Amino acid sequence: MPLGWEDEPEDTRYIHALNLALDACFRLKRKDVSSEKADPGLSDGYSYFVKNPKFVEFLETHKDEVEPKSTCSRHDAVNLADVSPGQGYAATGVATVECARHNMKRPSAVCDLQKGERYCNMDFILHWSLVVLALGVLHTFYISYDIACQWSKYLMERLKAIDPTGPLLKDKSKARFLVPKFHLPAHIASCQTKFAFMFTPGAGLGDGEAPERGWGEANPLAPSTREMGLGTRRDTLDYNFGDYNWRKIIDLGSSLMKKMDTALSKVAENTIAHAELEETIDPAVLDQWTADMVAWEQNPAESKNPFEMTVSTPTQVAVRRALADEEAAALAAGKDVSLNPDIPPSVLISRGIDLEADQRTLKSEMKKTWTHSRDRELTRIQLRSNALVRRIDAWYQVLQLYIPASILLRQKATGPKTVPPYELALWLPSQIGMQAPIDQRLIGIEYQLREAQAQEALTTLRRCLQRRVTVYDLKKRWLRGQGANTKALNLLGNIEAQIAAAKDEYRDARVALLSLGKMMGKVGLESFYLPLEDADVRAMAAPALDPNEKEPVTSKQKQKEKRKTRETTRTISWIWRHASAAEDNHTEYEAETIKVEWAKSRARAARYHEEIKIVKEEMARTRRFFVWKENTWYEASHAKQDAREVEADYSEGLQAYAKRQASICVSLRRKFDHMWKGLDEQIEVAMAEIHDPALFYARRAKEENPTDPVPSPSILMDTS
Repeated sequence: MPLGWEDEPEDTRYIHALNLALDACFRLKRKDVSSEKADPGLSDGYSYFVKNPKFVEFLETHKDEVEPKSTCSRHDAVNLADVSPGQGYAATGVATVECARHNMKRPSAVCDLQKGERYCNMDFILHWSLVVLALGVLHTFYISYDIACQWSKYLMERLKAIDPTGPLLKDKSKARFLVPKFHLPAHIASCQTKFAFMFTPGAGLGDGEAPERGWGEANPLAPSTREMGLGTRRDTLDYNFGDYNWRKIIDLGSSLMKKMDTALSKVAENTIAHAELEETIDPAVLDQWTADMVAWEQNPAESKNPFEMTVSTPTQVAVRRALADEEAAALAAGKDVSLNPDIPPSVLISRGIDLEADQRTLKSEMKKTWTHSRDRELTRIQLRSNALVRRIDAWYQVLQLYIPASILLRQKATGPKTVPPYELALWLPSQIGMQAPIDQRLIGIEYQLREAQAQEALTTLRRCLQRRVTVYDLKKRWLRGQGANTKALNLLGNIEAQIAAAKDEYRDARVALLSLGKMMGKVGLESFYLPLEDADVRAMAAPALDPNEKEPVTSKQKQKEKRKTRETTRTISWIWRHASAAEDNHTEYEAETIKVEWAKSRARAARYHEEIKIVKEEMARTRRFFVWKENTWYEASHAKQDAREVEADYSEGLQAYAKRQASICVSLRRKFDHMWKGLDEQIEVAMAEIHDPALFYARRAKEENPTDPVPSPSILMDTS
């Protein structure tokens, strides 16, 4: 540790935090053979397995405990914790505590599991792994476990029963519990925001999956170790864990450098994206959000989680449920206004909107056919078209009860030309407009449903755009080969189809809302429900397209120039800031969506900055460790022997061994210094890009087009 590390400011104390990860492996079983007396082993408690007598004594006091059932998802680690092993097995597997930052097994932090993944086993190895290294001086802990949401609830009470003076129970100790990134999607929504690495201040870019990587090294030993006695099996696994740790140590140079490269490559992009998002938000609102975020980071237990959606989604299903409840109340009060016993007004309008969606789908399907389409495909589409016509005719029969004028409107609209089924007018109140008198109840019902439809379409559009960016990035960076790329292209095709459907749905809903607004006397709808142009349908970080550019740019050189210009004139599409300044109740969900997206953007940028500081300190700590270890071995090589008579040859051997160990430390330190050469300059470049985004855009343009000369920052700034 550096001198004065105890005085580190509160906001950067995370660089000296201890990151732990817990997990269990059920492949490393052991059959019920031999005994502790017959096979005691050589490293009982002095290596990675805990000291067995103390462990057995502790388990004896908890043998009758029943594990609490999960209140989150149905995690087998919780619900199957009391399940006994199969016949003939003494241990169901192995549990461990590892360093989450460097994927290393910790001393006295491995134990056998007698049943399932019981809390008492995990509690003991966590406590003992801290005590054995006398880590009472540390105050900040990040502890990840795939069921941390359940296991952490009464952890401090259980640890207090083990040892009231434990490191985690100190007055200054602060522990944050997390769920590994790969396991997090299996949890309920509230856990996914409360225990996420990306949303936890000080967690950097950690993922908590260190134990899973370690099991891959130990699992091949399972067939042989399950037949061994207690001591031999412990020693065998201890040797494997020791070799695994040593390989991690000698690879620290490249592993830490990879972490630093990852952080530096994305820190400017995420920071600039967050700054651009903040430019679209009202400063007063932004100050309040920032205050709420800081309060949550300092005291998450007593503050509102800024990543949780507290406003329910305004979906059409929710509106239909509310309308059904209103009709139920009217029936109870004897005020039924339905003209059809099976189809009340709300169902009538809902079916009309559903038929409109079916028309859009049929139109999209028919566009995919061509002259040489197969008979099977043409038959399927024709049958679907016939069914739609029948449903529309049946809907007309009910519609004329509520809107008699629809009969005349249909007769006037009928002409000699055959209309495709997807172009048949449905004569909803929004389509009739001022042409005929309509019951105000029908107008109000459609307005509520159209409002929810527009909001739902924008939500779907944003979600699909985010998915498209993720899949594009995954395909570009990681996928190789025909099979993987074909699957990715199929997935992108499905996403594009969803985007097109959401665009059409919003446009139809907007036209209907404007028409209904005129009928209801509402003003200001045109400025709130903006027209959705193709140029508006882009991801949050995508540059704006030129609205005057009607023809495609064919020249490669022109395409490159256009791309560079767009990078420097980037603006966020209105679909991402649609309700950031809205005050009406119906926009509360959209405002909450923007707030959550801002919180996530801020968290992403902060985690990259934290990772740079953490890795930089880890590199310095590695250097200091090798210097200390080197000096320790050299001192041992020159130390005089104790009072015992030691032969000269034996003493010379001790000195040679100590000097050899010191030499290894020197060579590793020099090797790492060479690998990390120029790191400070790289960090300065990344920070310069943050302060001057033109430098970042220039670098990215150069990466995309390595043959092009990079324009100077002044030219880029003038262009913007």
